[in-house]
Amino acid sequence: MTKPQIPPQIVSLQDYIETAAEQVPAGHWAYLSGAGADGVTQADNRAAFRQYRLESRVLADLRGGHTRLHLFGADLQHPILAAPMAFQRLAHPTGEQGMALGVAAAGGLSVISCQASTHMDELAKGAQGPLWFQLYLQPDREDSLRLVRRAEAAGYRALVVTVDAPVNGMRNMEARAGFSLPPDVRAVNLDGCKPAAMSVPQGGSQVFDGFMRVAPLWPDIAWLRAQTDLPLLLKGILSPRDAIQALEHGADGIIVSNHGGRALDMLPATLDVLPGVVDALNGKIPVLLDGGIRRGTDVLMARALGAEAVLVGLPLMAALAVGGAAGVAHALMILRAELEVAMALTGCASLQGITPAALNRARGA
Repeated sequence: MTKPQIPPQIVSLQDYIETAAEQVPAGHWAYLSGAGADGVTQADNRAAFRQYRLESRVLADLRGGHTRLHLFGADLQHPILAAPMAFQRLAHPTGEQGMALGVAAAGGLSVISCQASTHMDELAKGAQGPLWFQLYLQPDREDSLRLVRRAEAAGYRALVVTVDAPVNGMRNMEARAGFSLPPDVRAVNLDGCKPAAMSVPQGGSQVFDGFMRVAPLWPDIAWLRAQTDLPLLLKGILSPRDAIQALEHGADGIIVSNHGGRALDMLPATLDVLPGVVDALNGKIPVLLDGGIRRGTDVLMARALGAEAVLVGLPLMAALAVGGAAGVAHALMILRAELEVAMALTGCASLQGITPAALNRARGA
């Protein structure tokens, strides 16, 4: 008898994570799932959703209900996007191609990492659904511009600039597992990009005299905005003040994210800061949420607090590891079905109908 591609006991995103942790080589899993320092922020991203309970509504007319939305020119079947994740071939031989295929099969949108282990042009040629390109601004503006032009030529629909990781050390799990990239996995899209000149004076700081000397600044965002007509989203915003700065420098959207707790521990959970960012922007540009999504009820809560859509990372990487493209599609279908059930039982016929009235505070929260 042929072994089923997706184990029948997998019925949730957490099942995928637990199964992947058993199947993926320890060093690879340490990189894919690791958190900074003590993992407090990573855990808080999940715990933040426990502060809320849902307001049950009955006997509402929900015929014709749906989860559709229009986002930066793309008509999507649901508000669940695949977050940018580096080196996906660590999880499965098909890597980013398998991820994008699974996401498209489930009616979703993929954000392709600047550090993908597959060429961005190759991914776009075979794309069955809309793609955004995640950009780390390079030390040399010409290198950044070449990446932007490649994304434009390949048909990517938006640029997602990650702004919250100018310094990113090895996480404890990686160090303990002795992780290093295998020779056949690398950030192929950065071939030819000039490395940062990291000459630190004797007695100087590796952080302040090294990394931060070449890190992007707000003027770099204004420069990038002037170079392209693609929608520009900034990923890694946690402060309402930074959200306003982003708007003033030309951002078309904000992704509230703490890098999954990977870059800096002890940051607040993204769900906790979401309402403040939404209020500061006052509907001028869309706000998306990244971090901690595991259930359809999480998606509903994020929408109720003002997120236009959500990004999902680790659970989809785990699904890719376990089941390839089929696993990714299955995981997204689980999440969408859970969202639809949650909407039906809270009286919400569409995403637009999800408001803060759908939420109650949990006891003791």
